[in-house]
Parts: sequence; structure tokens; C-alpha cells
Amino acid sequence: MDLILRGKNALVCGASSGLGLAIARELAAEGAHVALVARRESELTGQCQAIEKEFGVRAIPVPADLTQPDAAMRVAAAATDALGSVDICVANTGGPPSTLFESTTDEQYQQALTLNLLASIRLAHAVVPAMRERKWGRMIFLTSMAAKQPVAGLILSNTARAGLLGFAKTLATEVARDGVLVNTVLPGHFDTARATQLAEMRAQREGRPVAEILASRASGIPLGRSGLPREMAAVVAFLASERSSFLTGTAIQVDGGQVGSII
Repeated sequence: MDLILRGKNALVCGASSGLGLAIARELAAEGAHVALVARRESELTGQCQAIEKEFGVRAIPVPADLTQPDAAMRVAAAATDALGSVDICVANTGGPPSTLFESTTDEQYQQALTLNLLASIRLAHAVVPAMRERKWGRMIFLTSMAAKQPVAGLILSNTARAGLLGFAKTLATEVARDGVLVNTVLPGHFDTARATQLAEMRAQREGRPVAEILASRASGIPLGRSGLPREMAAVVAFLASERSSFLTGTAIQVDGGQVGSII
């Protein structure tokens, strides 16, 4: 299937590794030029060089810390200057630490809301107005299945990511008639460094082996395994494409069937 992405320009956040990198590579494989955003400049540069060599598209590194108030506007400006426009924006940020209610501090809530809610809102403000002017755009938010089905030990993520669903749905309705589609993707458990980090936090808290935590997670997934980053990337690439032209305001979990609700 041709996703009709050749020549489009995509801004992908959290793209130095994990799901973000897999998404950037998938979009590049479909012919889109990509701007990769993350804090680690050296890692970004290496990944961009590899993408350009493998897929023959432009790939530019945009180092930034999206928790900083002016970062979203600077990132959007850098991508626009280099590529000409931002047609597709994938708002993806790292997750907060694993904590419980009794020990979570006010500062940790503030940090989680900045990272997992406000940073994505700022990105939307930075790129969506130009999309509306061009009458074409894709705004895609990555959150977590925790936004629909809260996960034990992740009170920070459960709180912040659910808020982003409300923002995304509201934005989708406001910009739909301008040709801008807004969708949210909710990853379940994937084989990434983030998943291992969370397992290590839980293992330390509960005094259990990390391997046991990871096996327990996999056993709760109907497909019987964690996801591969490229499986998430394929869904995002579809949402970024012309093929998704009647799909907006959705929250799609990519979780191997783990979320138990029917909506």
C-alpha cells in the first residue's frame, strides 16, 4: 500500500531511540523527510545520517528539551527552515518515573504535567496554525494505554496522559474543517529501554527480579508478548498518510489487546 507520504515533511519527537526512532524511520521509508527531536544531539546526528543513507530522504537533527517553555517554537522553526514546512508532527515524550500516591510529591506532578501534557500542547500551538493555513496536516500524539486503563505504580503517567486525550479530542474538532487531522496513539508494552527502566523501578520497589516483572507483563497481553517498535511505527505512518483522510479525533491503543474496555 502506498501511503502517499513521499515529499511530506515530518517532525518526530523523542526520536533518538525507542518508539520515536522507529516512527521516524518508518516515515522515512515511506519517502517523507524527517526532523528528529531529542535531547541527545550526538545520537540524533548519527541516526539522521543512517536514515539519509538508507532511505534517500532528508533527515535533520533538532536537539531540544521540550520541557523548556520556548522549545516547541524553536523546534518548529528549525524544522520549517530546513525542510520548508511541517506537514506531520508526532508529539512523543519520555514517561515520568514509577511512583505511588503516598510518596508522589507536588514537584513530581508538576514535572509530569509539563513533560507529558504541556510539552505536547506547546508543539500543537507551534505547528498547527501553519497546517491550517495550508489546509493539510497531521497532528499525532503518543500517550500510553494508561490514559484509558490506568496502570498500577504509574500515577504520574495515568494522570498526565489522560489529560492529553481531552486536549487532542477538542483540538481535532476545532481544526477538522481546515484539513488537519488529530489523533492519539496509546502504546501498550513494547520492547524498549523505557519498558526495561520501568521494570527495574518496580523490581527494586517490590524486591523481585526484573525478568519476573517483564514476564508478568507479557502474560497479561492477549497476544502473549510485548510489541516491537516497528509495529507501533506502522500505525503512526498510516495516521500520517493520505490513507487516513476520514480519521480524526480517535484514541487508538496499540497494545496487543491489553486494554479491557470496549471503547
